[in-house]
Amino acid sequence: MSVKHPIIAVTGSSGAGTTTVMKSFQHIFRREKINAQIVEGDAFHRFDRLGMREALKQAERDGVHNFSHFGPDANMLEELERLFANYAKSGTGQFRRYVHDEADAAKFKQASGTFTPWEEVEPGTDLLFYEGLHGAAVTDRVDVAQHADLLVGVVPIINLEWIQKLHRDQNMRGYSHEAIVDTILRRMPDYVNYICPQFSRTHVNFQRVPTVDTSNPFTAREIPQPDESFVVIRFARPKGIDFPYLLTMLHDSFMSRPNVIVVPGGKMGLAMQLIFTPMILQLRDRCARA
Repeated sequence: MSVKHPIIAVTGSSGAGTTTVMKSFQHIFRREKINAQIVEGDAFHRFDRLGMREALKQAERDGVHNFSHFGPDANMLEELERLFANYAKSGTGQFRRYVHDEADAAKFKQASGTFTPWEEVEPGTDLLFYEGLHGAAVTDRVDVAQHADLLVGVVPIINLEWIQKLHRDQNMRGYSHEAIVDTILRRMPDYVNYICPQFSRTHVNFQRVPTVDTSNPFTAREIPQPDESFVVIRFARPKGIDFPYLLTMLHDSFMSRPNVIVVPGGKMGLAMQLIFTPMILQLRDRCARA
């Protein structure tokens, strides 16, 4: 953690909706004129798209059937922790970008599925913002979570997460239904051992819970809409959270536990604005005073 160089990390599984959360934070950054260094977790995968395919084949030949992007062996967690530690100390560090699609390929002038060269964090940034799989990761070799000032978990219930992943990977990435199901099954041990434990370290968790039947996610024809769900928001440290204000501003919300507020799914973005704006301003003010 750092007073002068704060770090915000949003962590969640593939298909959880962390990209949507990132957009909410970007709105806050623009409105409050905060110069944030954005870092995507995909850029810290160990292999590019073709390299991962080869690594999967080699793992199968070696009898390893649960090799996945969720586990530490497929990621450069040491480099991610080094970035967090360096930024917290001096506002510096190295990162790179992952070229997701043809739009990125045109922007960076290189093939999709590859990494850009390593580059230095822009001097003079107000904070570092990470979005990806391992923002609160802890293993026997690294402790990424210790360096973050604000950790946010995005955790839809597992059936909804699978529905979102199935629809995204089929419609946006062209993967077959069978291939996506195989990926879900292969990732399950790493999901249990490396993804889930992170949500016990986060400061705030957002969990979307549908109010429609998602009992068989593998046959769902559409993703439940925000208005067909509730969002359960859990605060690890509820002291200082103005729950009466949130209940007033978020119509039809209610408290389910002393540290949990439940809001209609369509108000998730507004809830994030109300919750995180004062937290971010507090980080900035603390930095200014230092």
